[in-house]
Amino acid sequence: MDRTPSKSLAALWMSGWLALMLIIVVAGREAMRELNVFQLMEMRTILGFFMLYPLIRASGGFSVLKTTRLHMHVVRNIIHYGAQLGWFFALTLIPIGQVVAIEFTMPIWTAILAAMFLGERMTVWKVAAIVLGVVGVVIIVRPATGEVNPGQLIALAAAVGFGVSVAMVKSLTRTEQAVAIIFWMLVVQSVAGFFPALYVWKWPPAYIWGWAAVIAFCGTFSHYCMARALRHADATVVIPMDFLRVPLTATVGWLVYAERLDLLTVLGAILILAGNLLNLRPASPVPARAAT
Repeated sequence: MDRTPSKSLAALWMSGWLALMLIIVVAGREAMRELNVFQLMEMRTILGFFMLYPLIRASGGFSVLKTTRLHMHVVRNIIHYGAQLGWFFALTLIPIGQVVAIEFTMPIWTAILAAMFLGERMTVWKVAAIVLGVVGVVIIVRPATGEVNPGQLIALAAAVGFGVSVAMVKSLTRTEQAVAIIFWMLVVQSVAGFFPALYVWKWPPAYIWGWAAVIAFCGTFSHYCMARALRHADATVVIPMDFLRVPLTATVGWLVYAERLDLLTVLGAILILAGNLLNLRPASPVPARAAT
């Protein structure tokens, strides 16, 4: 399995993640006009199985799905499933740019967990990347003081769940192939959501199946891109790259839903980009010890 350390390869795989996540934001909002979130999630996982099959074949068949860490897959995906439910629900309550911006407290939790449990080193540049990214997010969101919006709280809880999930994915990439991580995600989440989805099920219009298929494709293969990126770099390097999704989503919200895009949003985007550039800075070589 390819685990060659490379920030360039990690950035390439993260560009795939970014593109697919931008599409899923729009598809999720449109599908939620007709569907309950439990039904949408179940449709996404079932369709995801069919879409993942060619990738399983290309990776060597079902033998690559064997795992000795089933408990880790189960715990990770229950947490991730709950975070996804909150994320989709928040899309119906607050602007999409704000949902994604609040989600970007996630790197704080990921970086802390990766440093505490995975042995990743927190350098000055990684800390600076996270700080600049978070400041950029705050500038874009500009939360109203003294006002608590349930949608914002749900989005924040989802962000914590995503942070835990990503740290666990990083641990899984040490022993599991990316396609196996996605397969077990679909298995666990389809089981977790089966009965809630059955309870609220209603047959959707034909065009909603189209949106569900888009969500299934983007949701399945975005995680494949993330898992591949985490093979090539530490979580504390990969996740701050995702800060770019904030200004990109704000732009999509402006273009598709006429949501606000102003000078402060642009300023926040510049800070986020600056943080990513710092994060991609090559590590200083370790000086050779003098001969004794």
